[in-house]
Amino acid sequence: MIGTKYRSAFILFVIALVGGFFGAYIFINYGQRWIRLSGQNNIGGNTVTVIQDDNNKVLKVTEDSIAIDLVKSASPSVVSITIKKDISTRPQILDPFYLSPFDQFFGNQIPAQPAPKSTTPNIQKVGGGSGFIISADGYILTNRHVISDTEATYSVTLSDGKEYEAKVIGTDLFNDVGALKIEVKNLPVLKIGDSDNLQVGQTVIAIGNALAQFSNTVTKGVISGIGRSVTAGGNGTSENLEGVIQTDAAINRGNSGGPLLNLAGEVVGINTAVSLEGQLIGFAIPINSVKSIINGIITEGQIVRPYLGVRYVLITPAIAEKNNLPVTSGALISRGDTKDEVAILPGSPADKAGLTENDIIISVNDKNISADLTLSKIISGLNPGDTITLRVSSKGQTRDISVKLERYQATK
Repeated sequence: MIGTKYRSAFILFVIALVGGFFGAYIFINYGQRWIRLSGQNNIGGNTVTVIQDDNNKVLKVTEDSIAIDLVKSASPSVVSITIKKDISTRPQILDPFYLSPFDQFFGNQIPAQPAPKSTTPNIQKVGGGSGFIISADGYILTNRHVISDTEATYSVTLSDGKEYEAKVIGTDLFNDVGALKIEVKNLPVLKIGDSDNLQVGQTVIAIGNALAQFSNTVTKGVISGIGRSVTAGGNGTSENLEGVIQTDAAINRGNSGGPLLNLAGEVVGINTAVSLEGQLIGFAIPINSVKSIINGIITEGQIVRPYLGVRYVLITPAIAEKNNLPVTSGALISRGDTKDEVAILPGSPADKAGLTENDIIISVNDKNISADLTLSKIISGLNPGDTITLRVSSKGQTRDISVKLERYQATK
């Protein structure tokens, strides 16, 4: 009996030993390989956990650490803008958000009510927006529609709660961009990214003064579309936004002018509008289209850009068929809906070069104009003084026209 017991114990020991070796073999050849292939990568200065299988296929990327670090780093460079106005002798806006050309997007349809007569100034907050710091000495980029009221005053609140009076440097006639200046030194600056490299599905983060009362609100989403063309409008005016970024990162009233960031913490867009017809459909101006403006603000303290001086409609195959046009892509020079929206700006480079209404600009310097490469996008990447060659279809004939771009200085 005793021998049998020892024999049974020995057999169990052997089985356990073999099982242990087998388990170790599995761990060494599979578990250890899993650990070796899984690890941490550095993306944009952030540590990201990456889990891969034996074939190096990425199974999971933990992005939470990126978002947290990114927000901590970027938030001090994002500001809240407050709009104030004397409403004692003007209609009193009941809606807490200042009515702008983009109110159709944001649903500001509450009518104005007559204000009581008064000789005493009544300075009130009538709206707000967002912006971000582009230079350590206090230059701030935002949307034109946030700071377009010449009768209003503006202040900027930093992420630490300190508020400063702001001076309007200028607004851009050709893009929904404006600039402010506050007298503060050594401010944190956001890094400017490359919007041409964006991919649909790419993760982005928006930071801004949501609803003009929740400063430094963070929302996260993806790039939903690239190269969109939309018309934002209301109150009798409209604005064509061309080649904009579409995102499902929630953008609310007050977010206008704030940055859209990639996971490296770089600005890839300027948040500008959201559609109420759908859910989580927001739009941002690609940062590459305003890089020359940013450079002018930093170096000259004003908004300066090259300009051609035409108003146009981007041709699509449907537009070409409907209007019996000779080409299916390009920029059709056309006046706007009102008498003030002329097709050719008098005295502009286009006017001097002899361009006329209904001419079609097919290409610029042999770059064909399309939905992905619009006329505005091409011009924005050039400089005042550059001479360009336009291929133009005019009255059934195609010819090349040389045009020297001039310096456009935005008004305050």
